[in-house]
Amino acid sequence: MEYVLGVDVGTTSVKVCLCPVGGGEPVAAQAKDTQAEVPSEQGARGSKQNVPKVVSALHGCISRLPKDLLKHVVRIGVCGQMHGVLLWHHTSADSAWEAIEKDGVLVRYEARRSKVSALYTWQDTRCTKDLLDSVPKPDSHLRCYSGYGCATLLWMAKNKPEKLANFNRAGTIQDYIVALLCNLDTPVMTTQNAASWGYFNTETHKWNTEILQGVDFPVNLLPDVTKSGEIAGTLSDTWYGIPKGTPVGAALGDLQCSFLATLENATDAVLNISTSAQLGFVVDVIGENCETVEYLPYFNGKYLAVAAALNGGNTLATLVKLLQQWVLELGFSVPQSKVWEKLILLGKDESTTSTLKINPLLLGERHSPESCASVSNINLSNISLGHVFRSLCEGVIENIHTMMPKEFLTNANITRILGNGSGLSRNVVLQKAVEKSYNLPLEFTSGGDAAKGAAIAMIPK
Repeated sequence: MEYVLGVDVGTTSVKVCLCPVGGGEPVAAQAKDTQAEVPSEQGARGSKQNVPKVVSALHGCISRLPKDLLKHVVRIGVCGQMHGVLLWHHTSADSAWEAIEKDGVLVRYEARRSKVSALYTWQDTRCTKDLLDSVPKPDSHLRCYSGYGCATLLWMAKNKPEKLANFNRAGTIQDYIVALLCNLDTPVMTTQNAASWGYFNTETHKWNTEILQGVDFPVNLLPDVTKSGEIAGTLSDTWYGIPKGTPVGAALGDLQCSFLATLENATDAVLNISTSAQLGFVVDVIGENCETVEYLPYFNGKYLAVAAALNGGNTLATLVKLLQQWVLELGFSVPQSKVWEKLILLGKDESTTSTLKINPLLLGERHSPESCASVSNINLSNISLGHVFRSLCEGVIENIHTMMPKEFLTNANITRILGNGSGLSRNVVLQKAVEKSYNLPLEFTSGGDAAKGAAIAMIPK
């Protein structure tokens, strides 16, 4: 049997799976946390990751897949966290990666630390509203926000031009992975990832080069763009048994791949809650401009109508870490898993219904970056852990509902919501909040994994 390898380079972990070419569920899968976050010189406004650690996590996943199955991989599909950007310096004589061999056989690839920058992620907020307002609007139906590749590069051009001068390539982390596997001289980016950077017109399939040149943007760093689903190159060497010459797809967006693996019917919407949160569905054409809903390029000329919230599972995780810290300061220690377990148990108790209101905008939102979190209607009867956790879950969903209300779904003939992401599937309190806000069936299917979607996208037609 032949297989397609799917790879998802996520914000907190790398996931891989092997899917049969003939269709069906993955026959093997692995995941590994990257633990790649590094301090930023911008403090809380910065968000950076260590690229060598991400590459190492990828190898850790692949090395644990069955060797007898890897020999039968005929395609590789790669996706990953959107919007972010990393820089690297690469020439045919001076590579940005290194092939580690033993007895003449490739063992693994490593990112060369001196040739790559950190990954500036989608969570980076160094670009102020004043900076973004000072440059012309994109020639695109999509806006450009802080954390988007073009915004980060613009900030660097204005504040750290000497650092930019050290590099001649740029892309998302998944673009770098594809370039590394195929030993590409120049990266290739799909329309999905190009659109996530800003200043890319999805209808003409071109960067807004003239606009960017007018603000001294380093346009030489903009990658070549190809259609989603196209092949970027071939595996440059045998890799854990996967044959040299295996076609590798140009890297895709993790959101699109997650939807591809989840959607079953045209009347389905998908709600994904992991680090952040997204609610959306597939449409044939770009809809009317809306401050809180974006139309992202999907597959086969279609688009995703998406409300993408910065505040999702990360907000709940912040509460868990805060509780752990408080308990530690009191001289005790509680495992994170136990905190989650207890919060969900307390929160699902129907008697915890209260008037406590939590606005969970710890990270603001792209359409309202200066917004902050707040708590209101506090009284002596609603400050137990159960009340607080339930109210926070309801606040996370209410924020999404504000961005894409139920009427938006019903007007598009959406009849059910498919749940996706560990932040939602493991949290019954959050699930109840979804049903309360949208009054639509919430179901979980066997799909949902972005790595699986990356594999599906590359299955030979």
